[in-house]
Amino acid sequence: MSYTIYVRMKKVGKQKKEELDPVSFELEKKPDTVKELITALVASGVRDYNERKAKGEIIQYLTREEIATQAEAGKISFGDLRGNDADLKKAIENGIQCFEDGIYRIFAGQEEVTSLEQKFSWAEDTVFTFIRLAMLSGRLW
Repeated sequence: MSYTIYVRMKKVGKQKKEELDPVSFELEKKPDTVKELITALVASGVRDYNERKAKGEIIQYLTREEIATQAEAGKISFGDLRGNDADLKKAIENGIQCFEDGIYRIFAGQEEVTSLEQKFSWAEDTVFTFIRLAMLSGRLW
């Protein structure tokens, strides 16, 4: 049996005031804790990414540094477009670590969930909101 959950993702900062439409995710198991929710959503994202990559639907890009380095060698290319698949274990570890470090916050409906082992109740119409927080940096004087 699969479970459908709805997730809305926001980024703090300059965004339109309009509501973002929730995106549905099909999960194999109903998550009971925040850690299970993060793990299930990351696994879904990794699976989707790897499938799109296998079909050639991932757009490659080069950073300015890579372009400069390759220009010095006389040839700029994307190299091997196949690359490695996303690593599920590392992606899950990263998702959990980012939550613990406060990089993003999660709300189940209107209630903020604050710890990995926190249990939450949700119904079919519950929308989970993930808000990525912007890191502030100091100025050099």
